Amino acid sequence: MKKVISVAMAAAMAVSLAACGQGGGSQDNAGKILIGGIGPTTGSNAQYGTAVRNGAEIAVEEINALGGEIQFGYKFEDDETDNEKAVNAYNVLKDWAGDDPFLVLGATTSGCTIAVGAETYAYNNLKDWAGDSPLVVVGATTSGCTIAVGSETYADNVFQITPSGTDAKCVQYDNAFRTCFSDPSQGSVSAQYIKEHGLGEKIGIIYDSSDTYSDGITKAFTAEAEEIGLEIVASESFTGDSKTDMSVQLQKLQSAGADLVFLPIYYSEASTILKQASDIGYTPSFYGCDGMDGILTVENFDTSLAEGLMFLTPFVTTSEDEKVQNFVKTYEEKYGQTPNQFAADAYDSVYAIYEACKKAGATADMTSQELCDALKTAMTEITIDGLTGKGISWQANGEPNKEPLVAKIEGGEYTMLQ
Repeated sequence: MKKVISVAMAAAMAVSLAACGQGGGSQDNAGKILIGGIGPTTGSNAQYGTAVRNGAEIAVEEINALGGEIQFGYKFEDDETDNEKAVNAYNVLKDWAGDDPFLVLGATTSGCTIAVGAETYAYNNLKDWAGDSPLVVVGATTSGCTIAVGSETYADNVFQITPSGTDAKCVQYDNAFRTCFSDPSQGSVSAQYIKEHGLGEKIGIIYDSSDTYSDGITKAFTAEAEEIGLEIVASESFTGDSKTDMSVQLQKLQSAGADLVFLPIYYSEASTILKQASDIGYTPSFYGCDGMDGILTVENFDTSLAEGLMFLTPFVTTSEDEKVQNFVKTYEEKYGQTPNQFAADAYDSVYAIYEACKKAGATADMTSQELCDALKTAMTEITIDGLTGKGISWQANGEPNKEPLVAKIEGGEYTMLQ
């Protein structure tokens, strides 16, 4: 039996594949559920894919150390945030898995996730038609790649869970789940939080119209703001080709009197905006989403400019939760780095697979299709206390149920707001 995983990445988030079965590409994987990861570990988005790879790896090692009947094999492929390479990475993982059933976790970024999704959809349709081997997909990391992989896994009837694919289409099929909040959820929840906590009277928005992550959040935020009576006085966009100079957008927001600027963008662009806002003496409050995580690590960025910045996030390393602190300690000792939310999402994704496999009574001799059918039901019956939330559960539509968390940068560190 063949195993297939295909992932492509776009914009903000890491992946892994998992399989259950016998007689795969390596004797070391016999009787194991294979988790194959796809995401960028080189290039400008390497921090996302690397974090997903590492977070999933820690979870796999912990679960295997339990010595239970469910054991995982793990392999991660670099897609360089390139949709075509994400698909190639999927094929490499398929060859690696051999005849063993497997699951897919990835990709890391939205673009790659979408790209892989389309490719996987066609491949999976053929695979279902041909009666190929069972597999499960976890991923991809980004929305684009996740969507691409999602199409293939749906056609193949292979279970898929993405740690960080936020686009609504990442879970458009009944075999697909996600661990993170969706773009629409981040937009609507952010508007509600700003309104309920009185964070701003006049809201300005700066977003990347060329990015599905940023554009999707902005649309949901705008719709929710109108619904709840949150005043948006200016909304300005930029594209990937014009992200180095935001002075015009900032001046328009300043002239409109925006006292809070909503930034549904990634932290690299946000660091530019904070610097240029300071240069013109514009000092509103700033509020972002999960793509903001990592702003304190931007090279040559004056982190004092981020003081007071708030953002929606599922994970902060300064949490006093024992599980979080143990994970941070393990991660830092193992990789010499501090984990981010992508690592935490990947860790929780692997544990979700583990709990669902236990609930479903998964065995290594199941086909991918049998495993997928079992996990689709099992995922709606499990609850996990993860790094990104307590009592996380899943709906049949693939969306997670968990409380949103908002962090604020104070004294150069993340602190959690109530």
